[in-house]
Amino acid sequence: MFLQRMGNRGIRLGTLFERAASRHPANVLLLDRELDIAPGRGRIMTVTEVADLVDDFGSRLWRAGARPGDHVVVHKRNAFDITLLAIAAARIGAVPVLLSPHLDGGTVTALLRRVERPFLITDAEKLTGELPPEVHALSRRVLLASGTAEHATPLAELAGAPRIPAMAMPPEHPTLVTHTSGTTGLPKLAVHSSFGLEARYRPQSLATAFLRRREPVAIHVSFVHSRLFTALAIALLRGFPVLLLADAEPRRTAALFATLRPAVLEAHPNTYLSWEEMADDPLQPLANVKLFSSTFDALHPRTVRTLIGASRRRSARFGQIYGQSEIGPSVARSYGRHRSPDADGRCVGMPFPGMTRVRVVSRDGRRPTAASPGHIEISSDGRIRTYLGEQQRFDGQAAEEWWRMGDLGYRTRWGCLHLTDREVDEIPGFGSTLTVEDRLLTRLPELSEVVIVPVDGGPPRPVVCTADDRPLDGAAWRAAVVDLPRMTAPVHWRRADLPKTGTTKVRRLELARLLADRDPGQDPR
Repeated sequence: MFLQRMGNRGIRLGTLFERAASRHPANVLLLDRELDIAPGRGRIMTVTEVADLVDDFGSRLWRAGARPGDHVVVHKRNAFDITLLAIAAARIGAVPVLLSPHLDGGTVTALLRRVERPFLITDAEKLTGELPPEVHALSRRVLLASGTAEHATPLAELAGAPRIPAMAMPPEHPTLVTHTSGTTGLPKLAVHSSFGLEARYRPQSLATAFLRRREPVAIHVSFVHSRLFTALAIALLRGFPVLLLADAEPRRTAALFATLRPAVLEAHPNTYLSWEEMADDPLQPLANVKLFSSTFDALHPRTVRTLIGASRRRSARFGQIYGQSEIGPSVARSYGRHRSPDADGRCVGMPFPGMTRVRVVSRDGRRPTAASPGHIEISSDGRIRTYLGEQQRFDGQAAEEWWRMGDLGYRTRWGCLHLTDREVDEIPGFGSTLTVEDRLLTRLPELSEVVIVPVDGGPPRPVVCTADDRPLDGAAWRAAVVDLPRMTAPVHWRRADLPKTGTTKVRRLELARLLADRDPGQDPR
C-alpha cells in the first residue's frame, strides 16, 4: 500500500475542476441532460466554465450559511449537478452527503436523522411530492436546486454572492459521504477522506495510462457514487473530453456514441448488459472503444465478449475491477477479444501490487475452495473512515487493516480471486448462483437478465428477462438447465420492473419478497 501513500496530499475534491482548467482550459464536458442549477449553460461546457460554476455555487452555499465541517445533503432529481453541488460544497470545506434520487422519502428521512441537522439541497418537485414535511425539522436549512416551495430557499436567489476562496482541508478530513447500495436494508452512510479517495485514484488511473491520445471518455456511473469522482479526476486532469450520461437507454445512448465516438467507457455491469444490443446497431456506436471499464462487480462473460466484438480497435480490452464503496478498487483483471466462451466469469483478478492486498478467511477451518468458499477481505488505504452514525457497525466489518467485503469466494493456486456469491444471497447446497446465472446467459442469447432467488422449503427460482419481453422458449430453457443444479420453473419478468439500487444492482432480497407475495401461477408480465 506504500504506492497509495507516497506523496498523498488528498484528492482535493473542491479544486478538481480548477486544477483541470489550469492544465486543459479548452477541454469540454458534454451532458445528455441540462443542469437544473444552470439550465441556460446548455449541454456542452468547457472545463473552465464548469470550474467557474463550481466556484459560484460554493459561494452561494457560503452565503446560505454553510461552513467548513458542516454537512450538506444533496437529494434531487437525477442530473450531473448532483456531482457539481458536492464539489462546490467541498470547495468551501463543507462535507457533501449524496443521497440517490431513487431513494424513497422514508429512507431519505431516516438518513437525514443520522446526519444531524444538515443543510439539505433538493428540488421543489421532490420536496413537495416525495419528501415528508419532517425533513424541514431535520434540516438546518432547505435549499432548492430548481423550483420554489414554502420554507425553502432557491439557490437562484443567492446568485451574485461574493466569491469565496477554496478552503484547504487536511488530507484526513472527511471530504465526501456516499451511501451503500441498500440491497439488504437501509443504506449505510460511508465517510470518505480526501486521502482515501486519492488512494483509490491511483490504481484506477493505471487503466488509462496506455492511452496516448486525448480521446473522448463516456461515463455512466451513479452521480452519488464515489467512483464517479475518481473517474472524473482521471479523465479531466489528463485532458480527455468527457460525456456524462444520466440516462443509459441503449437506443438513445447509441445515437450519442455514434456522434462522439468514445474511446473509453465506464459503466455499471448491468448497464453493460443492457448495452449488448448496441453491438448490432448499424451506427456502430462501439466501433472506436479501446477500453471498456467497470469498477463494481464481475461481468457476465457473454457481455464482455459481445461488447469487445463490437469494437473495431485492434487491441480493445475490457478492464474489470472488483471493489466496494467502502474500500475502493481491490483486484483487477483484463480481457481481450479472444476470451473463451467458457471462461470463468467469476475470476475477478489479482490485487494491485504495492496498493491492495486480498485474503480469503475460512468458514470451516479448511482452505477455501469453490465447494466451500470463505469470507473475502481486502486491505487498502482507500478504506472509508467510518459509517456516519454507525461506528459499531463499521467496527464489525473492519479488523485492523482488513475489511470484510460481505462476499464469498476463494483463491486459485496462482492467486486469482474467484467471487462465488454475496453472503446474504448464498443458497445452501446450490453452489454459486452467480456462476449458474453466467451459464444461463451464455447458453440462452435471448435472455437479457437472470436472477436466481431462494424459495422457502423448495429449490430456488430463476427470474428471467428477455429482449423486448418476448416469450421464453421452454424447450431451449430445459436444454440449458439439464446439467445445472435443480431449480423451479422460471418466472418471466419485465427487466424495467426489477427492483434495483442506484448502481443498477438487482435487489435480490426484495425480488424474493415480491415473488413470495405473488400467486405462483401469475405471470408478472
